[in-house]
Amino acid sequence: MNTAQMLQRFAEGAKSVSDQVDVKTVRLYDMDYKGCMSCMACKIKGRASNVCKFKDALTPVLEEIAQADGLVMGSPIYFGDVTGQMRTFLERLAFPWLSYNDYSMTAPKRMPVLLMETMNGTPERNNSQGYGSMEYCIAAALGQPDRLIAFNTYQVKDYSRFELAGFSEEAKRQYRVEHWEEDLQKALDAGRRMAEQILS
Repeated sequence: MNTAQMLQRFAEGAKSVSDQVDVKTVRLYDMDYKGCMSCMACKIKGRASNVCKFKDALTPVLEEIAQADGLVMGSPIYFGDVTGQMRTFLERLAFPWLSYNDYSMTAPKRMPVLLMETMNGTPERNNSQGYGSMEYCIAAALGQPDRLIAFNTYQVKDYSRFELAGFSEEAKRQYRVEHWEEDLQKALDAGRRMAEQILS
């Protein structure tokens, strides 16, 4: 719920810049796809491609990204990492960029990128590796990404219904009151900045 709200606010910010800005949102959890299986179809001599050639529900998304002018990816942080769905998506996105001839990373085009994270951890105490090694691939192929992190987010709406005694609901609520609207504003501002960058 936190990541979705942040991404929605980003989209609002981008659209507020101009009616020429088109934002498409894709929810990975709603899609049936697999991670990279090293089929090497993207590396066949004479037909090499920097877009994954495996056909499933993710194929049209990857093809659209290849033509896009900007990309924002958002994920909650689970066990110190992005979700399994995001990691699987990133494998399919980035493996075709990798050349086994010279180990360069080449995407169809460079573009502004924002990596967004929402997490239960605090700025002082978290084990997030964020996008991990995939951030290097993104930077090499698309350009250095911006990052936006929302810390100490609510995990559930009603803590009394769950075994979450290790957390103080009151402390979480107080942090949210003090920071959540600011986090949403940062997402809105990031959307505006990316749209302005694309249009300039």
